[in-house]
Amino acid sequence: MDRRSILKHAGIAGVLAAGAAPAVRAQAALRWRLASAFPKSLDTIFGSAEKMAQTVHDLSGGKFEISVHAAGELMPAFGVVDALQNSTIEMAQTAPYYHTGKDPIFAFGCAVPFGLTARQMDSWMEHGNGRKLLDAFYANFNIKSFSAGNTGTQMGGWYRKEIKTVADLKGLKMRMGGGLFGEAMAKLGVVPQNMPAGEVYQALEKGTLDAVEFVGPYDDEKLGFAKVAPFYYYPGWWEGGAELEFFVNQKALAALSPENKAILEAATKVAARDMTAKYDAVNPVALKRLVANKTQLKPFSKELMDAGFKASMEVFAEHEAKSPEFKKIHQDMRAFQRDQLLWTRFSEFRYDSYMTTVKV
Repeated sequence: MDRRSILKHAGIAGVLAAGAAPAVRAQAALRWRLASAFPKSLDTIFGSAEKMAQTVHDLSGGKFEISVHAAGELMPAFGVVDALQNSTIEMAQTAPYYHTGKDPIFAFGCAVPFGLTARQMDSWMEHGNGRKLLDAFYANFNIKSFSAGNTGTQMGGWYRKEIKTVADLKGLKMRMGGGLFGEAMAKLGVVPQNMPAGEVYQALEKGTLDAVEFVGPYDDEKLGFAKVAPFYYYPGWWEGGAELEFFVNQKALAALSPENKAILEAATKVAARDMTAKYDAVNPVALKRLVANKTQLKPFSKELMDAGFKASMEVFAEHEAKSPEFKKIHQDMRAFQRDQLLWTRFSEFRYDSYMTTVKV
């Protein structure tokens, strides 16, 4: 060894002996920011982000902290993908179909008309090709995805007037979450309006909106839609199950230690399961309250459902003709769905159909 090398190594040894190691360990504490596309009042959805962050904190012994910010605190609800792409934040919670203005493929990460139920979506994403195909797409936006939970099959929305036929939809100004549903409804004469949940009640009250679809009884009751739109339709054929996602900045994720990556992934799974389970617990109770308070609960007619299906298939065909990637993901999802529907015929559908006919 030459003299400089000896001094170099001696210097490092001296620093370590002087107690620098604890300072190095202290710097390992990690702080991330998560921007949600939802308000705090939606304790089911926003609560999923809080549950995830708390689980990360607990599993890491407080060394990995994620601060959770409601829509509008750090950026507008629909601005989270841009923020992730630009590395302004490390993480977001959103409904991917909010971002179909960037590319219609985003819809497959949340819900498409006549698509998958919550269980089917979970299965496709985690044990089919869903997550793999969508993460390859999200990589264009510097994003890796994890499930934040699923709402389950949604309701068909609130209307200021009765919707008896397809003709009743013509000219209807309706708030919808985004995605391909708006294109299908436009074919039926609806004028789609995309706006954050927090702005909808006032627009509906003033009459600048004629109808709104959001999630289901529990959240819809909280947002007060029943006060200004008495007719509540079902089912939401555009959201057989709506997946919410945690989007993570790829660079931030790559910088995590293996331990923190495992903690983050485990925490998202805890939060996702909790959200879906909570919706199943609170929705029937809320629905009974709404009906007791004079909400007029009505099914969509078969005529309207058939028209919606036809319009939706036209929308899918149009996008497939323009985008090979869209076609690849759509066709994979439909193939998976066919197998799921086959199995459901012999399992839950038959079982649930019987159980609804008997007193328990």
